Amino acid sequence: MNKEELQMLGFEIVAYSGDARSTLMKLLSEVRQGKFENVEDALKDADENLKLAHNSQTKILADEAAGSNLDIGFIFIHGQDHLMTTLLLRDLVQDFIELYKEKYQK
Repeated sequence: MNKEELQMLGFEIVAYSGDARSTLMKLLSEVRQGKFENVEDALKDADENLKLAHNSQTKILADEAAGSNLDIGFIFIHGQDHLMTTLLLRDLVQDFIELYKEKYQK
């Protein structure tokens, strides 16, 4: 994998993770207001974007595991940061959904 391909995968990770993050933050705002109609669809959408980000990450990991010496740059590191924080956000939003359901008795 050359440097440009690695950068593109880093950008993919950032983009997919960013889309998932936006969906999760919007969902959190909705459940805070007692709106639960969109929960399943929003979680499914976020999970799909997280899966795509993870798939891009896996390409890089597999290439390195196969013996490639990758020139990891800031773009990839930035992508990893986005992915990991969004995965954490996904877990936290799930907990908040349950808390707000209890609050609104839904």
